[in-house]
Amino acid sequence: MKLQWKALSPKIGREIPAPYYASAGAAALDLHACLEGPVTIPAGGRTVIPTGIAIALPSPTYVALVFARSGLGIKKGIALSNGVGVIDSDYRGEIRVGLHNSGSEDYTVQPGDRIAQLAVVPVLQVELEQAETLDETERGAGGLGSTGRN
Repeated sequence: MKLQWKALSPKIGREIPAPYYASAGAAALDLHACLEGPVTIPAGGRTVIPTGIAIALPSPTYVALVFARSGLGIKKGIALSNGVGVIDSDYRGEIRVGLHNSGSEDYTVQPGDRIAQLAVVPVLQVELEQAETLDETERGAGGLGSTGRN
């Protein structure tokens, strides 16, 4: 599958890397901060970082998902402010990444920093059918740890 993308800033491909897979086995593209200068996220704070790109998914059978970079989350406490970003197939605006600093120190994002990952995955749009009852299972309505620790 080909994913069309558009540079929204003249910096893309020059000062700011275009999206790319960091390795042959990478499941997601790296997204970079397209900034005029450094942006500091205070401890406990949130901000939105532009990437300078837009994409065109080929059909409603695909979605692009924006995920946090594990190294930033584990080492610095930087994660997506909304958990996972969902980019619908009909969205053509700039991909912007909401970041949250759960760390105890301020964190500065530099222009060109890798800030998130973008994965394109298939989607199945379901036909909804309202029911009065649902079939029974062994688990039933048990949730939030009901299946045990291991």
